Amino acid sequence: MFKRPKIMGVLNVTPDSFSDGGRHDTLERATRQALRLLEEGADILDIGGESTRPGATEVSIEEEIKRTIPVIRAIREATRDFDSDPLISIDTRKPDVAEAAILSGADIWNDVSALGFDPRSPALAAELGCPVILMHAQGSPETMQDNPEYADPVAEIKAWLSERVEAVIAAGVERENIILDPGIGFGKRLEDNLAIFKRLDDIKALSFPILMGASRKSFIGRIDGSNADDRLGGSLAAALWSAQRGADMLRVHDVAETVQAVRVWKAMASV
Repeated sequence: MFKRPKIMGVLNVTPDSFSDGGRHDTLERATRQALRLLEEGADILDIGGESTRPGATEVSIEEEIKRTIPVIRAIREATRDFDSDPLISIDTRKPDVAEAAILSGADIWNDVSALGFDPRSPALAAELGCPVILMHAQGSPETMQDNPEYADPVAEIKAWLSERVEAVIAAGVERENIILDPGIGFGKRLEDNLAIFKRLDDIKALSFPILMGASRKSFIGRIDGSNADDRLGGSLAAALWSAQRGADMLRVHDVAETVQAVRVWKAMASV
């Protein structure tokens, strides 16, 4: 039976994200884009105020809050008459940003450092009681693609995620609030990324929901030479492969196209 994954639409309110940096850097543009993503079928909006592309530099807590919190509040205001409230995720490594976001109306904390960037993060996540996405990354965004190396990437990613799960549960995070992301493109070579896709079942064996974020990532360009804005086909291929292998959530830039692809795939699988 084909299970439809939830679609998480990417909304970067940054000047320097690898694909859409600077396109939604005003409150009006960001809110308009959020509503468009929801209209296209996004189940979740993922709001990010700090680029974590390879080589990106850290921004201050104050700047990240300035970029994200008004957008979250504006989305909540713009959707207050909807039949149901859309889910909003805050994409941040910083506990102060996450707390401000959750208190302003966000529902999910999506952390590329798996709550490891700041030692306060696990306890705060437990206190907030929100779902948390724990992502694997080898190194920091500034250095992660300098020289990533694995003997067995999937086994090492699985072991690392297991350790993070144990650590955050020990801090009080409820098991049912944990979602795992193997971190496509975060400290990974092409062969490491492809191994994750091929052996996603191994990571699913940890028995947590899995988020896959492969949209427009550079591994696609390493296969066919495309730049970030010309990777729709590769992104859809990655999304459908991930869905077939049991991914529970897909983080994507191209929501309408992904929703359509998944819908057709589900119809074919249901015959």
